[in-house]
This record gives sequence, structure tokens and C-alpha cells, in this order.
Amino acid sequence: MTTSFLYGIHTLEMLFAKQPERIVRLYMQVQRDEQTIQLFKQLAKQHAIPLELVSREKLDHLTQRASHQGVVAQCAMAKSLNEAALQVILSELVAPAFFLILDNIQDPHNLGACLRSAEATGVHAVLAPKDKSVGLTSTVSKVACGAAEIVPFIQVTNLARTLRDLKEHNIWIFGAAGEAKKSLYQADFTLSTAIVLGAEGAGLRRLTREHCDELLHIPMYGAVSSLNVAVAAAVFLFEAVRQRGIDAASP
Repeated sequence: MTTSFLYGIHTLEMLFAKQPERIVRLYMQVQRDEQTIQLFKQLAKQHAIPLELVSREKLDHLTQRASHQGVVAQCAMAKSLNEAALQVILSELVAPAFFLILDNIQDPHNLGACLRSAEATGVHAVLAPKDKSVGLTSTVSKVACGAAEIVPFIQVTNLARTLRDLKEHNIWIFGAAGEAKKSLYQADFTLSTAIVLGAEGAGLRRLTREHCDELLHIPMYGAVSSLNVAVAAAVFLFEAVRQRGIDAASP
């Protein structure tokens, strides 16, 4: 079994709440405050997970000196979901839909950063094609800082078909394209929304582009002609949050 180390109080609270079966072992700093120790001792006992009290130096080593807040979990790698999970999410939505779709993103650092922004903005799920796209790897999980454990990541067999299905659920598909005439600041993200971004340089594939209801660009005023896809995703997602209001963006 391939495992990775996740850390941070909020991240591990969410992991215990959503996927405790993935946790193999829990490590806590000996000098951690008593309230936190008792909380995780209780959670570990409840789920029959071994817990070790260790030095800060041990936790620094396990996390490569990341900001672990004195608690680290060794856990099985997160797994991507499939189309069936998407149907469940669609059926359970009570707020306007909010999806991020990544078309052929192959860099794990970009995927991890996109997942982190998606979690911060209340995205209901991140979708990507199975082929020619990076999946959930240990690098993705580390860059995502726990977001990979919280935000559903769904890999679909046929992205064009999935986009058609989202449209049938009255979800408006916004594609990011540098040459688009309309700015993202002119779009209405208060609708049920799916934001689609392509790989840096290549952009959206032709078929993906054809299934978008609108193409939007990010206004650029400097010499740089484009943004990293993870940065572009954050710009789009936080503009949607601004329009919807914080509460409206929450699942």
C-alpha cells in the first residue's frame, strides 16, 4: 500500500470526518497542548488507529519541515472518483452548482494548487479526463495541503459527454481562453457554474472548447501574455466567490 503523510489540525480533522479508514498511524508532538492531544487521542481510539507521541524533530522529518502544527497522519493515498460520484453530487446539491474542470493538466504541482484553491472557494468537485491528465499522486497531495482529502476529484472517461451532462443539469459552462472577447469580470458566476481551464500553453482542446457556453479571458496589463493554470484557476474561482458571496459558495 502506497502511503503519504498529511498534517495540520484542520486537515486531519477533515480526514477523520470524511475518510478515517485511510489513516494508518497518527503521530503527535509530545509538547502539543493538552486539548489537541485529547481530541486526536479520542479520534484515534474511536477508529482504532495507532497513535504515537513523538518529538517535533520527528514530525519535521516526516513532513520535510512543513507547518504540521504538531500532528501528522500516515495514510493511504487518496483515490479519484468516477462519473457515478458526480451523479450523486449533482443529486444532492442544494446551492447553485460550482465545479472546476481541468482539461489535460499533467503537472502534479498545478493540480495540487488547483485543488487547494477549489477547497478554499467551496467548489463542489474538481473534474478531469482520465487520459493525458495527472491523477492523485503523493506530490499532488503535498501541494494541495489537505485539499485532496476534502474536495472530490472526479476523473471522467469522456469529458465532452460529461460537459453535455452538466448542461442538462442547467449548469453554465465557462471556458478560459486568452483570445476570448469577454472578460471573466463580465460573466455571471451566480448561476450554476462550471469553470473549465486547459493546460498552460495548449489551452482548451477543440472539443472541450466547443462544449463551452461562453469563453472568457483574464485581463492582462503587463508584458506576460498568460498565467500559470493554477493561478488562472484561483483568479476565476475567487471572482465567482466575490459574486456569490462567501455563504453562497459553500457546499
